[in-house]
Amino acid sequence: MATMKETLVNADLTTTTQKVAVPTPQPGQVRIKVVVSGTNPKDWKIPQWILKGPQNSGDDIAGVVDEVGEGVVGFRKGDRVGAFHEMMEQSGSFAEYAIAWARTTFHIPHDTTFEEVASIPLAATTAGLAVYQRLRLPMPWQQAQKRTPLVVYGGASAVGAYAIKFASLANVHPIVAIAGRGIPYVETLLDKSKGDKVIDYREGEEHVIKELQSIEPNDEGKMHAVDAVSEKGTVGHLAKMKAKDIQIATVLDTTIKPEALAELPKHVNIMFTQVGHVHRVYYPNLEKDVPFDKQFGAILYPFISLGLQEGWFSGHPYEVAPGGLEEGVKVAMGKLSRGEVSAKKMLIRVADDE
Repeated sequence: MATMKETLVNADLTTTTQKVAVPTPQPGQVRIKVVVSGTNPKDWKIPQWILKGPQNSGDDIAGVVDEVGEGVVGFRKGDRVGAFHEMMEQSGSFAEYAIAWARTTFHIPHDTTFEEVASIPLAATTAGLAVYQRLRLPMPWQQAQKRTPLVVYGGASAVGAYAIKFASLANVHPIVAIAGRGIPYVETLLDKSKGDKVIDYREGEEHVIKELQSIEPNDEGKMHAVDAVSEKGTVGHLAKMKAKDIQIATVLDTTIKPEALAELPKHVNIMFTQVGHVHRVYYPNLEKDVPFDKQFGAILYPFISLGLQEGWFSGHPYEVAPGGLEEGVKVAMGKLSRGEVSAKKMLIRVADDE
């Protein structure tokens, strides 16, 4: 039986590397030899807050297809790919081999690095769902035909930055991004000629609210926002915008935190964006979204692949944690849990390029 190394994140954020059997892809799945793994804040939060025990919590895969499961079309051994692993399931990306569904796997150009690709899957999928599925903004091939203001809270975060990219592809403007240390990066994503601008949250709460209230809603009196921070304060700030209809896509489930919603007026609509919906139901009360999110996911990944190939889509800035698989996961989880990562993704190099 072939074995591989797999690194688990423990509840105390130490790591354990163990030898396990190389996983076998099931029908509809692909096995990928991991070259670079991405990381996300949930990679330390799930073992510590939810499971209270060890998990290979990596979900951002960049590598080479090693085996395809029954019924898989469009992928074969040796293909360079990126993929979004199904959250909370075994065979994640903190390992030498990982499993992904073919429908959330995408081809990557030969001149695109595995590092860039590893910065994409989970964050870009979250942003795509928020912009297109929750807020119902135009798809890129539809192009917004009139002024469509969008606020992105946490514009330097990976989710926020991808939300800006997706909105820009659809000609959604003006985009107002709220950021801090990452403002220099955020400004590279904006088009000031179309009214895009940045609000610096470091200037204080009153400044942020004043700037938000200066934004004119669209012709129907509506404002759209992606809240990539999704805390009580950020939702509260967005709720104070001067519009008769405020639509906010959040990335944390404020619907199960009544204190975050208690003082919101009726014209503020909060829509939780659960990225895992491209795979399955995680929250029964949101089950109605899942069939359509699965369809959206199946479309999004070839779209990203085409964007990488043609140059109109790109990954997020990144930093590779030193030490390879085991040490790299430990370093990344430490930096993420201490809030030391801003305007970049922490990556782990698992293997040499093929």
